[in-house]
Order: sequence, then structure tokens, then C-alpha cells
Amino acid sequence: MSTPVVAIVGRPNVGKSTLFNKLTGKRISIVEDTPGVTRDRIYHEAEWRGRHIMLVDTGGIEPRTDNMMLRYMRRQAETAIETADVIVFLTDVTVGMLDEDRQIASLLMKSGKPVILAVNKVDRVGMPPMEFYEFYQLGFKDDPIAVSALHGSGTGDLLDAILGYCPEEGEEEGELDESIRVAVIGKPNAGKSSIINRILGHDRLIVSEVAGTTRDAIDTAVENEFGNYVFIDTAGIRRQSKVEDPVEKYSVLRAKLAVDRADVCVIMIDAVQGVTEQDERIAGIAHEAGKPSVICINKWDLIEKDNNTVKEFTEKVYQAFSYMTYAEVLYLSAKTGQRVERLYEMINRAYEQSKLRITTGILNDLLNDATTRVQPPSDKGRYLKIYYMTQIGIQPPTFVVFCNSAELFHFSYRRYLENCLRDVFGFKGTPIKIIIRERGEDPS
Repeated sequence: MSTPVVAIVGRPNVGKSTLFNKLTGKRISIVEDTPGVTRDRIYHEAEWRGRHIMLVDTGGIEPRTDNMMLRYMRRQAETAIETADVIVFLTDVTVGMLDEDRQIASLLMKSGKPVILAVNKVDRVGMPPMEFYEFYQLGFKDDPIAVSALHGSGTGDLLDAILGYCPEEGEEEGELDESIRVAVIGKPNAGKSSIINRILGHDRLIVSEVAGTTRDAIDTAVENEFGNYVFIDTAGIRRQSKVEDPVEKYSVLRAKLAVDRADVCVIMIDAVQGVTEQDERIAGIAHEAGKPSVICINKWDLIEKDNNTVKEFTEKVYQAFSYMTYAEVLYLSAKTGQRVERLYEMINRAYEQSKLRITTGILNDLLNDATTRVQPPSDKGRYLKIYYMTQIGIQPPTFVVFCNSAELFHFSYRRYLENCLRDVFGFKGTPIKIIIRERGEDPS
């Protein structure tokens, strides 16, 4: 299920960044008593009552302005409104309701999105001041919520209201539960839309040479002899420092959210450009999310080849993606259709491997053999003793190893155990998570 996106919008200097920091529990947004400090959207995940939401802090909206920076801030706030699932409209009780609040309210009502009106700086406990009731005039369906972003009062009620507009786990997309969800990610112009169009056999998605054409994640259901799939096409992920267009900045968040709700990630790389640092960063998003992945080298038809071309290119890929050598590499051409059908086999294999379960008995046979062949590390006369290993989860396969000292469990020995697991059980295409616990700790 997709993480709901909640945009906090309002006039400049009403306390949006302070509220954002309070709800996320971290001082992420810069807070300063000067209008226009938050120029770009900042996003961070928050948790409430066991549910996760993605909060987006925005620059203040100035409905009518000739100032270029304020116009830019309005544009990026409007982009957040367009792509949010729920909007928190923040106002300021200390200055009362202004004409700008009415104009923003009109803009939000036209969006058709659920809007929660929050009145900030209600710092007194008990009955809100008379100015609070002015905001009923804005005409929203639900009552305003009095909050103090500074002190945190009322934020629980606000989060409850946000969750009221978010579907429960399993409510949405029920008919697609049997499908494998595939997020297609990569740099702009790597061929993400082209590969989905090739799969569908027609131009379901707009393909353009202009980077950033695909602004949002688009889900496309595919059923064929290989199985049922939902392909999630995402906007190309640019290097963060190079993204100036506020619409494209928001696409990076959408791509990350697409990875979060995918079962498998297809990482598209432009064969002509080769593997770049940006490709490494994009692959890292999938790896850190624990998603099984397939690395696709697109535009292979444009490369001059000899007998060693594939081998040399694959070595470069694994050298760049040293953390991701478990992923299979497929050389294809979205334009000609070359080897595209093999993509399904690799997706299926990676998906099945990510759900693989190994019994505790078999795991400990492997562990005994591994520790016999390579002795656990020691330090200054202290020896690492490994008691047993058990699997506690899938997608990705997650294992807990109990020992006498987590401090002695060197990273290299963890990597050795991971390699042993892969040698025996495969786990092709999927990351593995190994958690080290000292005996007596809760494995969860």
C-alpha cells in the first residue's frame, strides 16, 4: 500500500515548518521568523498509531505577488497540493483570518482534495480565543482544529484527522493483490516509459526526449503467460543538487514512494552513457528499501560489441553497485524489443527468492559448517561465540544471529555468513538482512 502524502500549506510565517518538525519529531525544516525561509518542499516520514504518513513542508503561498521568489514558492506549494492525498491548511490565530487565507481556501477547495483546517498558535489550554471561531467562515466541511505547533497541543487530534482520510491497510487496490508490483526507476531518459510501452505494445505512456516528462507515478496492470504484474512508471530521478524545477523535486519523492510500495524494482541504465554516480544513488534507494531488483541495461542495440563487451560492462556494473551484486543484469532494447521477454523471468525469480523461507534446523546446519570452515573473530583474548540463527521475516529475507558479543561480530564475518547463505540457498536478485543480537535480547 502506498504511504499517504500529506502537504502542509498556508501563508508565509504561520508556523508550517514548526508544525512539520513537531509532527516528524525532528528539526528538519529551518525555522525562522522571516516569511519565505522554506523555499523548497521538504519531506519526511512520520508515524502515528502504527501508521506511516509522508509529510511535506512547503513554502508559503502568496496568492498575488510579483516577487519572483514568492511566485516560485507558490508554484511549488501548488505542486504539493496537486500530488498530495491530504492537505493540512495552516492558519495563524494571532493575526486572525486574512484575505489571503480566503484566497488559499478557494484554491484548496478547487483541488478536490481532503482539506483539514488547522489554526496554529493557540497556546492556551482550554477554550480557544474568540479569533479562532473566525476561521469557520472559510467554509470547510470539518471543524477547524486548534493546535500549537510550538508546544505540540492539538497535534494528536490533527494526526487523527489525517488518518481519517487515509485508507486502512488492505483497503485499496484489492483486486491487484495477486499481482507483482514492479517499480521502474532510473535517471531521466533511461527508457523507463519506453520499456513499459514495449511491454504493453502501444503508447500507454508519453515518451519524450525532454527529461522529466513523466511527472508522477503511473500504475499499469499487465497480464500475460508469465503472470500478473502492475508496472509503476516513475519520473526520472535526477541528482538532488541539480533539480531546480519544483515539480521534478516532488517527483523524486514520488519515485521513492513507488519503490516503497513495489515488490520488485527494475533499475534502468542507459548503455550509451554507462553507469554513473546517479545510477548508483538510484539503485541505493531500492537496496536500502530491501527490494529485490533487476538491473536493465537499455539501448544495448546502440552499442558496438565484441566477444568481451557484455563481460566488461557487467564488471563495471557490479563494481559501481558493489552493495548489489545479488541483482541480475539484463541487456535489452526497449526500442527494438530485444530480450524484453526475459525481463519477466528475472522479475519472477527475484520476487520468489525474496519470499524464500529456510527452517531453523537447516540454517543452523549451515551455521555450524560455516563457523567450522572460518573461525569467528576474536579480540584481545575474547572470542565471538555464535549460538544459533533463525529467520524472522521475508521480503527481504531477514535473519537473526544470536551471539555472546555483538561488538565482536565484525562486518566482514556478517558478509561471510551472507555469502554462505547465498551459496547454499541462492537468494538471487534479493537483498538479505542479517541482524546481530546478544543472547537474551528480543529478536524482533
